[in-house]
Amino acid sequence: MPTATATLPKRVSSVDTYRGLVMLLMMAEVLEFGHVAEALPGNSFWSFMHHHQSHVPWWGCSLHDLIQPSFTFLVGVALPYSMASRAARAQSTSTMWLHTLRRALVLILLGIFLRSMYRPQTNFTFEDTLTQIGLGYPFLFALGFRSVRTAWLALAGVLVGYWLLFVLYPLPGPGFDWSQTGVAADWEHQFSGFAAHWNKNTNAAWAFDRWFLNLFPREKPFLYNGGGYATLSFIPTLGTMILGLIAGRWLKSSPSSAWLLKRFLLTAAGLFAFSLLIHWLGVGPIVKRIWTPTWTLFSGAWCFVLLAAFYYIVDVKENRNIFFFLIVIGMNSIAAYVLAHTVVGFIDSSFRTNLSQAYDLLFGEPYKTLISGTVILAVQWGILYWMYTKKLFIKI
Repeated sequence: MPTATATLPKRVSSVDTYRGLVMLLMMAEVLEFGHVAEALPGNSFWSFMHHHQSHVPWWGCSLHDLIQPSFTFLVGVALPYSMASRAARAQSTSTMWLHTLRRALVLILLGIFLRSMYRPQTNFTFEDTLTQIGLGYPFLFALGFRSVRTAWLALAGVLVGYWLLFVLYPLPGPGFDWSQTGVAADWEHQFSGFAAHWNKNTNAAWAFDRWFLNLFPREKPFLYNGGGYATLSFIPTLGTMILGLIAGRWLKSSPSSAWLLKRFLLTAAGLFAFSLLIHWLGVGPIVKRIWTPTWTLFSGAWCFVLLAAFYYIVDVKENRNIFFFLIVIGMNSIAAYVLAHTVVGFIDSSFRTNLSQAYDLLFGEPYKTLISGTVILAVQWGILYWMYTKKLFIKI
């Protein structure tokens, strides 16, 4: 039997760097560019920064909208390496499946736990990043044993099936009660015609949650999600993970860097062209909040472009040291995710107690969130760096 050390797959620095950027963008929400933009009305730079640190109201895309698909895509990229590593340690398929199911359950429960913090009771919600990944992960793992061709066929089946689910759900009629949706009938971002099947809180996924989420204990009956997010988005989110799985397979077995970069960029071009065409035809709009099939393809195209860019700069050109800051974050992404959702208030209050209540007013009121946010980010990165030096990597 070959030794594990002889067959363990080599870690790919570009994947850690890309993941580190994604987590940094999420953690950087504490900078609150929106506060600066509001304090400096008419400033185009801060308006631009605010736009790209916010989700678009419905259709379209900002940089912030690419955080969740990138994180999800990278789960798929990492799977071939994880499976190869476990096979190298002579783990049986049944052992791998037990680990997969445990990981999926932990992700779901961790997502619910983080969304329930500071609430009077457990917030049973399933639309956050970790929970969405957990719900689809066993299906992704099953595809990990199959060919790339099968993965493409599974992607097509998932997206077409989810598209049909929305198409077959009836549109609101003349007597529809819009007060039950949290959105006005004349909301400026509503679609008309065939695309109306993907309008906010009047679609098939919304109807499912009106039944499903009310099966759990709640302070009051669930009527709608204010952002339009839905539990069933885990289905097309699985599509994003499948794209990542395909990318991971190519990355792990590529005959040359030129071959891989060409494959990534051609795939991205095809996904961009097809998704934009479908959006412009009104057959399936690009909406991140309900993770439309077209969004899976469009955001997946961006993921291929970003992974190709990091692969070329970090691995091909061997610039790993330049991105050490991001790699520290990317190698401990779960820890970074938890830190971003738990210790922000504690860090800020500690500095206010030990330095000054107004320490963030160093450059005036408009920039106070930049000061406090930078301090919080510095402390969080310091924690992750300490974990990196101690080789403490949180894995699920």
